[in-house]
Amino acid sequence: MQIAIATERLAGEHRVAATPETVKKLVAMGHTVVIEAGAGRHAAAPDAAYVEAGATLAASRAAALGQGDIVLTVRPLPADAIAELKDGAVLIGQLAPYHNDTFPLLAAKQVSAFAMELLPRTTRAQSMDVLSSQNNIAGYRAVLLATHYYPRFMPMLMTAAGTVKPARVLIMGVGVAGLQAIATAKRLGAVVEATDVRASTKEQVESLGGKFIEVPMSEEEKKANDGVYAKEMSDDYKQRQAELVAKHARAADIIITTALIPGKKAPTLISAEVVQAMKPGSVIIDLAAEAGGNCAQTVPGEVISTDNGVTVVGLTNLPGMVAADASSLYAKNLFTFLGLMLSKEGYTLNLEDDLLAATLVTHAGEVRFPAANVANPAKKETTHG
Repeated sequence: MQIAIATERLAGEHRVAATPETVKKLVAMGHTVVIEAGAGRHAAAPDAAYVEAGATLAASRAAALGQGDIVLTVRPLPADAIAELKDGAVLIGQLAPYHNDTFPLLAAKQVSAFAMELLPRTTRAQSMDVLSSQNNIAGYRAVLLATHYYPRFMPMLMTAAGTVKPARVLIMGVGVAGLQAIATAKRLGAVVEATDVRASTKEQVESLGGKFIEVPMSEEEKKANDGVYAKEMSDDYKQRQAELVAKHARAADIIITTALIPGKKAPTLISAEVVQAMKPGSVIIDLAAEAGGNCAQTVPGEVISTDNGVTVVGLTNLPGMVAADASSLYAKNLFTFLGLMLSKEGYTLNLEDDLLAATLVTHAGEVRFPAANVANPAKKETTHG
C-alpha cells in the first residue's frame, strides 16, 4: 500500500501525521510512503530524515495525495485537498466529526474516512487514543502559557528582600489535560485546587498533590457523571457549581479550564461577573476555546486583557505549540491504528472490529456518522482534544 502525508495548511498547525520513526516501520512492513516536502519541518523532522527512513518526497500536496492509497492527516482536509485524493482512498486523522461539512465530498469520492476522535475509550484503544495523547500535551503547555502571562512567580521564594507567596492555581475539569496541568503546576511550586463534575476524580487530584473542590451532588448526579466523559448537568447543579467557582476564582491567581462535552458547545464555567471579581494580574487559560470556551469572555484564538487587569487566553491548538513531541505521539497513535487494517500482506477492512466500526465516518459512498452535518459551533457561538 502507498501511504501519503501532506503538509498541514491550517494556520499555526505545526504537527505532522507521520514521523521518520513511524515511516521506517511502515517501510519495513513492505509499504511505500510519500510525504510532501517540508511537511515535518516545524516538528523537528526534516526532509532528509524522512528520506533516510525510506520515504519518497513529493513536490506538492496534489502529488502526495494523488499517490496515496492511505492518507494520514492531523486536521480535516479542505475541499480542494479532498478533490486531490484518489477515488476509494482511506483517510485517517482528526476529522472533527461533529462539525465537518466535507463528509459528503469524501463519500462522493468513495473514501473510507476514519475520525480518530470517535475512538472508544477502552483499554484496547489506549495506544491509539489521539485525544489523550494530545490533551496531555495541552495540559502541560497550558501551565507554561500561564507562567508567560502571569506577572509574578509561580513558586514560593524566600529572598533577602522578602518572601514571595506561591501562585494559587485552579484547574476546572480533571480529564487528561487537567491532570497534566495539576502535575505541571505542582512541579513549578504552585498551590493547586481542582474541580470536576465526576466525583471519582477526587482521588486522582489528591494523588498529584492537589486539593479537590467538591460541588455537593446527589447520588443520582454522581452516578450520571461517573464515566470517562463529563455530561451536561442540571440547572440546579450549575447554580451550586457557579457559587463555589466564584468563591475559589476570586482567590485564584491562575485558572485553567478544560471542560468539554463531545459534540456540544463547551459549558460556561466562569461568568463575566466572576472575571470582574478576580484579582488584577490573574490569568485564565481556556483550553475549551475552540469549542466556545469555558469562560464567558474568551475570544477563540486571541489573548485579551479585561478592564480589571485579568488576562484571558483563548489560544487554540496548544499541542501544535509542542509540535515535535505532539507529532511523535500522534504518529504512534496512527501507526498503531493502522495495525488494525494493515499487514505485510496488504490492507483488510474488518467492519466487525469495534474500533474500526466506531471511527468510520464515510465508506462505500455513504456518510455513516449521523452528526456529520452539524454546524460548527464556533461559527455561531464562538465555540476543539
